[in-house]
Amino acid sequence: MSDIPSRLHHSAVVVKDLAASKKFYENIMGLPLTATWCESNERLGDFCHAFFSLDDDSAVALFQFADEEMYNSVKRPTDLSPFHHLALAVTKATQDDIRNRADAAGIENYTTNHGYCVSLYLVDPDGHRVEVTYDTTDALEHADFIRNRAAEELERWLSGDHTTNNDLRAAAK
Repeated sequence: MSDIPSRLHHSAVVVKDLAASKKFYENIMGLPLTATWCESNERLGDFCHAFFSLDDDSAVALFQFADEEMYNSVKRPTDLSPFHHLALAVTKATQDDIRNRADAAGIENYTTNHGYCVSLYLVDPDGHRVEVTYDTTDALEHADFIRNRAAEELERWLSGDHTTNNDLRAAAK
């Protein structure tokens, strides 16, 4: 395929306190702060967005609004499902480092083996769920097979056949 996006540029969320969020994303997640843009306009008022970079130069962008009313109108809904989350690819060693820093800071976290990946879940100071995950050896070894069957499996699901195809999860238990 050509003419597809080359990478994720950034994923953005709204935060109440950039100082607290900076501590989480730098000190726990290990993401360096690489850009801060402070702006103002008639519609949004004064706001700041800070970018914390990943290895591929994509970023997590955090927006803070000076006006509390504006913040309240655009903040994360309290009833947002845990299926809405930011997932970052890491190595097992990096995941272990993040877990150790989270534990030392008293940040609750848990790990789930999905079979095709192993995920550590944390929550940032604003309640955004953050997942750090690494692909399992089984998933990496079968990546071409999985990719080649993706459209067929989606079509099967959409047609009403909801039989599980994740044998890797069952094998991981």
